[in-house]
Amino acid sequence: MDGELYRKLYKMAKDAAVNAYAPFSHFHVGAALLAKDGRIFTGVNVENSSYGVTICAERTALVKAVSEGAREFTAIAVVSQDGDAWPCGVCRQMLYEFSPEMLVISGNDEEHPEIVTLKTLLPYGFRLDK
Repeated sequence: MDGELYRKLYKMAKDAAVNAYAPFSHFHVGAALLAKDGRIFTGVNVENSSYGVTICAERTALVKAVSEGAREFTAIAVVSQDGDAWPCGVCRQMLYEFSPEMLVISGNDEEHPEIVTLKTLLPYGFRLDK
């Protein structure tokens, strides 16, 4: 993958964050998930008065992708309206189920993204043999 693609995913995630529903935290997050087949799925965080049912942007994008038949992913960008945002533990585990080697892109601006592998963020992720 090249820098141009990283920047594109970063920008798509940041643009998506505008649509987040975050009346409680006011922390608007967007995600752009790149499937192995080249499709990109975006998602936003959606908060709820019953905090436990809140869903993160990463899981929104993942559920959209899986519902459209995607099962392998190469990268995800996760960005807040103010800059970087990294996947929480639940999101790391959900993403790990499908692609432990995917790249995770964040950072404070699209010209200088921070990029790490998901396995770096979750070195001992759980996955049943399929």
